[in-house]
Amino acid sequence: MADGHTRRTIQKPVELEGIGLHTGEKSSIRLKPARAGQGILFNRTDRDGKPIPATIDNVTELDRRTVLGQNGATIETVEHLMSALLAHRIDDLEVDLDGPEVPSLDGSAGGFFRAVARAGVREHENTTAGALAVSHPMMVTEGDSRYTVTPFDGLRVTCTIEWDHPLIGRQSGCYDIDEATYKHELADSRTFGFLSEAKELSGKGLIQGASEENTVILGDNGTAVDLRWPDEFVRHKTVDLLGDLALLGTRIDADITAFRPSHRGNLSLARALRAHSLRTPPVMGIQEILGVIPHRYPMLLVDRILEIDGARKIVGIKNVTINEPFFQGHFPGHPIMPGVLVVEAMAQVGGMLLLGAVENPENKVVYFMSIDKVKFRRPVVPGDQVRFELEMLQFRGKTCKMKGVGLVEGQVAAEAEMMAMVVER
Repeated sequence: MADGHTRRTIQKPVELEGIGLHTGEKSSIRLKPARAGQGILFNRTDRDGKPIPATIDNVTELDRRTVLGQNGATIETVEHLMSALLAHRIDDLEVDLDGPEVPSLDGSAGGFFRAVARAGVREHENTTAGALAVSHPMMVTEGDSRYTVTPFDGLRVTCTIEWDHPLIGRQSGCYDIDEATYKHELADSRTFGFLSEAKELSGKGLIQGASEENTVILGDNGTAVDLRWPDEFVRHKTVDLLGDLALLGTRIDADITAFRPSHRGNLSLARALRAHSLRTPPVMGIQEILGVIPHRYPMLLVDRILEIDGARKIVGIKNVTINEPFFQGHFPGHPIMPGVLVVEAMAQVGGMLLLGAVENPENKVVYFMSIDKVKFRRPVVPGDQVRFELEMLQFRGKTCKMKGVGLVEGQVAAEAEMMAMVVER
């Protein structure tokens, strides 16, 4: 991650309402200012539960729309709103929604873009928004979707789509993404669908709220509504791509070429971009880590520290190789990293966060007092790179409570809550 610009939120709340494109349910949405560093959080006000962070790790469904979910609660069709927020460079926001789906409005991102403009944008002083800068070319393929990414100062998207329909055929567009370009070239492009697919999609519980008010419906030979641009279709696919990439939660500096993009392909691209960013120079390399943490081979399980946000959050990496000593006796012939060592690696990253919050850390050691709510979601095997993200939940005196997660290729491998204490060596 490279440094970006000052983090941004909105100045005052703003509300919108409408029908969900896929659920057909009416809902109201309220955008509210948020504190620096919070990110974008969705709150289902019609049900109890914790806010759902707008991140790629919380994506639960990608069939014709992007759905976020956590602890049984879901937010459907977030891509148009997220796209507008990316265009305005909004980093921190509270989104209250009293239904299961973001309202479709007219099927474009334009209503959301103008709502943010009405609310006004406010910068958080003395903050820095991270920026994911691509250092070398990369390619991503997911089904029929193909993406090429190259270094660029800013964000440029070249999008190409193909459909065997007289109004579409092959369309391409290239856009340097800023507020002005987005406003005039992309925001008002609408979602579209084919009449021939309506029965199938409806049978799957989708497009329950679709109409000519919010969708460009394509029959065999044309559409009953007037197009806003002859190439409105590729413009809208670009809007969708930006909305899905906004779930990275950071500014993006890259030149992205997308051929036949899809929500599933867009998420694969986002995950690849995040993995690419992990290969940039670390905040702390192994020599710096050895100067802080008391562990040594074979019990040192942290290779790099990528991010440290004061005493609030830390991100570290463990590269798992077949040469790890525990693979000699743990399921020989079917090597799996022991779950207790995955948790130990998580705890060591957490210990780095705690030691960074006290004076004279070289004279201190961290003892873990309890580990709760441990869950293992997938095995960790040789060749995996585990990204540990730990957040400080509570810090009083010499004790703290942390919540951690270990991710492999964007998928949760393990999670836990930990209590720890700092003592003199």
